Amino acid sequence: MAKWGEGDPRWIVEERPDATNVNNWHWTEKDASNWSKEKLKNLLQGLKVEGRDGECEITEISKLDGEASANNRKGKLIFFYEWNLILEWKGNLRDCESKLSGKAEIPNLSDENDADEIHVSITVKNNTSEANRLKDLMRTEGIPLIKEKLGDYIKSLKQEFSRGMILPPASGVENTANMETSRNKDKIVFNTNSANVKKMSDLGIGVKIDTKSLSLKEEFKCTAQDLYEILTDPQRVEAFTSSPVSMELEPGGKFVLLGGIITGTYVKLERNKQIVQKWRFKSWPEEHYSTVTMVFEQKPDHTVLKLKQTGVPSSDFERTRQGWKDHFWNRMKVTFGLSASLF
Repeated sequence: MAKWGEGDPRWIVEERPDATNVNNWHWTEKDASNWSKEKLKNLLQGLKVEGRDGECEITEISKLDGEASANNRKGKLIFFYEWNLILEWKGNLRDCESKLSGKAEIPNLSDENDADEIHVSITVKNNTSEANRLKDLMRTEGIPLIKEKLGDYIKSLKQEFSRGMILPPASGVENTANMETSRNKDKIVFNTNSANVKKMSDLGIGVKIDTKSLSLKEEFKCTAQDLYEILTDPQRVEAFTSSPVSMELEPGGKFVLLGGIITGTYVKLERNKQIVQKWRFKSWPEEHYSTVTMVFEQKPDHTVLKLKQTGVPSSDFERTRQGWKDHFWNRMKVTFGLSASLF
């Protein structure tokens, strides 16, 4: 039995003016979704991008789906946010008065990524030489500016929105040590898709990860050789993902895709026939990998790609399935014209 005055302070009932959440021991949550929407609109709408060739302006946020919250647990602040944005932009070249337009897509504004890791994809409405010049302007000048504003949102969420969530004790002195530790500690990968699994891992508590297997089949109007090269040539992968990649094309070699969102190692590379990978999202529990097997089947006028992925966390199953379609298959078809007839 503990001596008087030496008990666990978490169990000591401390006087508080509001008589709530003694010692900040209980989990409290504050919904930041509506605040975040207004903040993102204020930061991004009307944002101007200027360069030597012309200027552009973000005129509208046509899609802003997601949620955000701030949580206080044991005097530590934890932030969850995940957003999918589409920004509409218009602009013109200095030597042309015609207004041109396009979009900036941001599919991964979440607590699993730092601001400089956020993926921003730029597209134009009409594929003309003038539009592509503005597209290059948005890529070189606009993307860094957009990431800077998204960084401002993250900073405001953690500092401005969360004020008052760490309740002071009766003495009126706020436990700033815990709050600062939480703010400055290594980033917690904890979003709506993988929250329970990852959080338990961060706490060092052993958990059994519930997993699923997914199977996909997609047709591409190209040869098996062409399809294999699109998926293994770094320059082509960078072309359809619009982001830097790193690929060591040998068994045991590592790969990094989408700016570090996806990582893994190659298990087997059988040219034009099969690719086997150990594959993971950055947000998954540490050292947890799924196994991806891609098999290429050459048909008379097209190639069928069969993908099987085992070991996908159940909480992230739908995002993983949809990600293959949105960020790989569809982008490959658009970038390389793989929906057209082969002959």
